[in-house]
Order: sequence, then C-alpha cells, then structure tokens
Amino acid sequence: MRDSSSATHFLAVVSEHQGIIHKVCRMYRDLPEDREDLYQEVVFQLWKAFPSFRGEAKVSSWMYRIALNTAMAAFRKQRPAVDLPGEVPDFATAPNQEANLEEERLFAALRTLNDAEKSVVSLYLEGFAYQEIADITGLTENAVGIRLTRIKAKLKEKLSNG
Repeated sequence: MRDSSSATHFLAVVSEHQGIIHKVCRMYRDLPEDREDLYQEVVFQLWKAFPSFRGEAKVSSWMYRIALNTAMAAFRKQRPAVDLPGEVPDFATAPNQEANLEEERLFAALRTLNDAEKSVVSLYLEGFAYQEIADITGLTENAVGIRLTRIKAKLKEKLSNG
C-alpha cells in the first residue's frame, strides 16, 4: 500500500505535467469521450509505474513514454461493433469551436500518421531535442531527424490539400 505522501507527490507530478497526457490523448483519439477514457488509462498506468520511477530520466520523458505506449496499446485493442443510426443530426458549429477549427485540422492531420510517426512528432512539438526523442522512442538520433523531415513533408501535403 502506498502512503499519502507518495499519492500526494504523484498527484502533483500529474497535475504539473497533465498537458503531456492531454496532447497524447488528442493526437490518438478523435472523440472527446475517447480522449477522456484514454486520459484515465494513462493516469492509471502512470500510477502503476510510479513506484518504479527512479528519476534517472526527466519526469516529462517518463510520462511521454508511458502515455505513448498506453495510447498505442489501447489503439490496437479490438473495439466492439457499434450500430449507428442512418442519419446524424446536423448541429451548427458553436462560436468557440470556430476558433479551434485550424487546430482541429492540424490534429486531424496528425491522427492520420502511423503510431511511430505520432510518437516522434508529438515529442518534437513538445520541444524535446532529437537525442531525447531518440532515448524515449528507441530510435537513433539520425533516424529521428530523417523521420521528422518525412513527417513534416507528409503533414505539409495533407494540410495544403485539405
């Protein structure tokens, strides 16, 4: 059983770095409900792994590794078949959603990338150095640079066509 100071420390770490989890969830899930489910799963996995975190890596690197692995593993799980109605009601876009259309367009393009590309680009967008990305993903620093060049070209094409 964990003591309350351990739980308090964990909650402080998650609170301070929750943006990491939100970004990964947004990159791997389209629907807000699915993002919330993934967020909870990532926090659960972080909680399970927290006692073994030795502080040898930055907390943000550790969190990214777990969040990305959880997102990719959850994405691969079989989803149950769902019957949807033939027609979906047409709702007007709310004013605050219009301001986020460009951001949603970017995230939609990012979600078309494969899992490995999503991992690399999400770390890059977070400001991690190539060597840090390499350490987290298991790639070489050179491979990170090559992948980022290809990913940028792919995203540029998707966004310009779209």
